[in-house]
Amino acid sequence: MKPTIRDVARMANVSISTVSRVMNAPETVVEDKRERVLEAIKKLQYQPNAFARGLIYKKSNTLGVMIPDVENPYYAGVLRGMQDSAVKLGYSLMIFNTDRNKQRTVDYMRHLYEKQADGVIFASDVFHQEYYEAARHYQIPIVLVSTNSQEFEVPSVDIDDEKAAYDAVKYLIESGHRNIGMISFPFDDSISGLPRYQGFKKALKDFELEDCLSQVSFANHRFEEAYDATQQLFSRFPDLTAIFASSDEFAMGAITYLHEHGIAVPEQVAVIGFDDIRMAHMFIPKLTTIAQPVYEIGQRSVEKLHELITQGKVKNLRERLPHKLVIRDST
Repeated sequence: MKPTIRDVARMANVSISTVSRVMNAPETVVEDKRERVLEAIKKLQYQPNAFARGLIYKKSNTLGVMIPDVENPYYAGVLRGMQDSAVKLGYSLMIFNTDRNKQRTVDYMRHLYEKQADGVIFASDVFHQEYYEAARHYQIPIVLVSTNSQEFEVPSVDIDDEKAAYDAVKYLIESGHRNIGMISFPFDDSISGLPRYQGFKKALKDFELEDCLSQVSFANHRFEEAYDATQQLFSRFPDLTAIFASSDEFAMGAITYLHEHGIAVPEQVAVIGFDDIRMAHMFIPKLTTIAQPVYEIGQRSVEKLHELITQGKVKNLRERLPHKLVIRDST
């Protein structure tokens, strides 16, 4: 069996904390004890590991990342930014797929506490009170990414979803469209649902196109649901000339439906997405979309969590990064 730090302490007749000090700050240990510990390490061929160090310092240099759906391509860029920032700051990441399940999420918080994770990044979902209470109970520093909480004082990194949606719809209107529909996330189970609809609504009102306000169909999170939502939208509003989709995956679902039903994009119907995932410029037609700085969002979330862990607070509680409109072939 592989020797442990406890075995070293027992052989040297010292405490575990003394063994740890010999390994990390030998000058703080008196010579007699230091020599006994070094001799025990040599005899046992002990190799200290991260978990053993965590037992001593209550620190594992590990961060938990909670994502609602790891299959969603949006998270590829976010995770890359997180990973690069974590390596730079000396952390490892543990990824958890929550499926937006409350009990599973709370269980993951407990698991991370038991593993002595230094902090948690919580992504793209409503930050329910149960999550806040779990973080407080386990005393785990937490940062929200691609979501935020107005109810709780929890640090976050995201964009202004309402303003970004407004810019997307404004672009369609200024391109000459007067009959615009939307494929939206549900308002009650996605942090992006209501703000992006509010941006859609505000743009229509500012340009006196209130007749379009009801031209909305809903999908949860996937391509197939957006395909069905497009069918529902056109069954009710067959004269639409443009669609604002709340995600690039939704935009791809909409374009696929339109293509299969002989409706040309963008000649007959323009489609604009949201996120600018990698596939946005690979898809045909290439997607016009609102680009989120996904890499920077991931990067800043780890940096902010590190700031919270090491200093106990952050300078900028609710940080918003800039978005931009990227015009391609689908409009």
